[in-house]
Amino acid sequence: MGLVAEYEITCKALPFTEVATAVPGATLEVAIQYNHGDRPPFIVDVIHGSDASVERALEAASFVAEYTLVGEAGETCRYQILPAVGEKERLGSHIESLSDLRSLATAEAIIERIRVTRTGWIQSGWFADRATFDAFRTFWQRNGEFSLRRLTRDGEPEPPGDGLTDPQREALRIAYEMGYFDIPRTASLSDIAGELDIAPSSLSERLRRAQTHLIETTVASTWAPLP
Repeated sequence: MGLVAEYEITCKALPFTEVATAVPGATLEVAIQYNHGDRPPFIVDVIHGSDASVERALEAASFVAEYTLVGEAGETCRYQILPAVGEKERLGSHIESLSDLRSLATAEAIIERIRVTRTGWIQSGWFADRATFDAFRTFWQRNGEFSLRRLTRDGEPEPPGDGLTDPQREALRIAYEMGYFDIPRTASLSDIAGELDIAPSSLSERLRRAQTHLIETTVASTWAPLP
């Protein structure tokens, strides 16, 4: 079963960061049209940004050679952007290996969404397995900063915020408030289970799953997997 992840990359050399800086009230979402040579075009959806301010920012951006307004729908404007420079000129001094970056484009992963920030990109997508996800994670740890925002298994409903289910979050909160995590412990598993009106064995499984998820999305995500 694959993984679904959302993470933030900090690298100001990534395309359109200067546009996001110039129009801070707008949301920029990017798609890359691969198989167009060294300078693949981009499709950029700009949400909640005025046409005039966005187009001034595009004209001032060193990355942009040409832009075309493809269409408008509500508060969203869609542009096709032709880059002025290729990957080497744009990222060469910031990325240690462009071949490693290009290999990510052929990995068993589907990047479904790229949102531009003033300092980089927020990406979300599907990854075939943990090794595939780790290839993305370790690349951006070497070449910028990587911050995992969400990690779930394919097929699970998308969780809110921290990725915990409501019962897991409630179990952790009650256990914490009653002193289950205190040193020394001031509440037993049975005490917490009674408060939640569930069996101690169910509570134990719920707490283990919640703790495992938090470890996977915080501590474990920052290190390479053990051999």
